[in-house]
Amino acid sequence: MKCDKCGIEVFLPFKCQYCGGYFCSEHRLPENHQCPQIEQARLPKEEIYPTVVRNAALYEHTVTYPPFEQIRGRTRFSTKEIQHLAIATLLVIGVGLSMMIPYFQFSVSDIDYVFVASATLVFTASFFIHEMAHKVTAQRNGLWAEFRLTLLGALVTLLSALSPLFKIISPGAVMVSGYADRKRIGEISIAGPVTNIILSTAFLTASFLLPIDVRVFVLGAYFNSWISLINLIPYGIFDGYKVFSWSKFVWALCFSAAVALTLLSYNQYTTHFT
Repeated sequence: MKCDKCGIEVFLPFKCQYCGGYFCSEHRLPENHQCPQIEQARLPKEEIYPTVVRNAALYEHTVTYPPFEQIRGRTRFSTKEIQHLAIATLLVIGVGLSMMIPYFQFSVSDIDYVFVASATLVFTASFFIHEMAHKVTAQRNGLWAEFRLTLLGALVTLLSALSPLFKIISPGAVMVSGYADRKRIGEISIAGPVTNIILSTAFLTASFLLPIDVRVFVLGAYFNSWISLINLIPYGIFDGYKVFSWSKFVWALCFSAAVALTLLSYNQYTTHFT
């Protein structure tokens, strides 16, 4: 049989599932034989573009596959994503404010409002910079990526804001879809912890060098070191599992940095708050 594109004789031709033509190995892909049904070939399908990076079973959400491929290198925010980010921000701010209470007596006159506001801002920004690092890295690789609230995570975060007993910050996560190999998944996963390592290093350096009240910087270093350390746990839904599966060297390097920063920032924390 002859290839419908170049006319070469082919013993075992490839049949295009979109236009029904028969082609040689060189022209078997729709884009290589100018398939008249190429738009169908480009439409995302769940079996071709499965949700990756996050374990969907642990997140109650619905992913809508867009009728276009994410343009590589561009960062997009949908209206729905902005709404979810706004709600998540309020929840995280609530937890941040609740964490400030133990540092003060309950008399209003004893509260340093500038410190409370600054520490809460640093805490909230640290969480979202982590999530946006995942998003930007994924979208720059041509994948669909948007932040979504999860019902369980939002409820737990709300309870954390109200409870003095435990604090868990997980109102949602960046959901990613598109074809990605292990290396790309690892790179997307490590982006979040790396930003926290960088922020912790910057805050910790400021806490040693600046001749001012450095309590906010100490807390910033402590928050970010813990965020990076917890997320680098090589298990389950944590970023560390996907990084470890991709490159044990990269994981060990980042995990060691997170441990070192946690110990150093804890030492600064005990110095300034005890």
